Amino acid sequence: MARVKKAVNARKKHKKVLKLAKGYYGRRSKTFRTANETVLRAMRNAYIGRKLKKREYRRLWIARINAACRMNGLSYSRFINGIKIAGIDMNRKMLSEIAIHDSKAFAELVEVAKNALNQ
Repeated sequence: MARVKKAVNARKKHKKVLKLAKGYYGRRSKTFRTANETVLRAMRNAYIGRKLKKREYRRLWIARINAACRMNGLSYSRFINGIKIAGIDMNRKMLSEIAIHDSKAFAELVEVAKNALNQ
């Protein structure tokens, strides 16, 4: 069986990692070993960050909806329960946008929720 040398594949792998490490400070962008550690950490943090971003946006939307609900005399949890009972199927992102840009329409949604809760 023929012997396999790793030179070409190793060079490809090293070039790929060093390309990803471009812009890092000092040895982190020049040598493979330190660049590889840094790139792996950066990739892991980027992956985690993509998940965290979704959580943070949802928290922001909920805070905005809560503030708008309280201005109309209802808590967030009762508002969400009310619109679910009323059969309004709208996600929090859209509710947040309505609360920011169209306060009259949001006030009507709050009234619909209040009526649904009282029945």
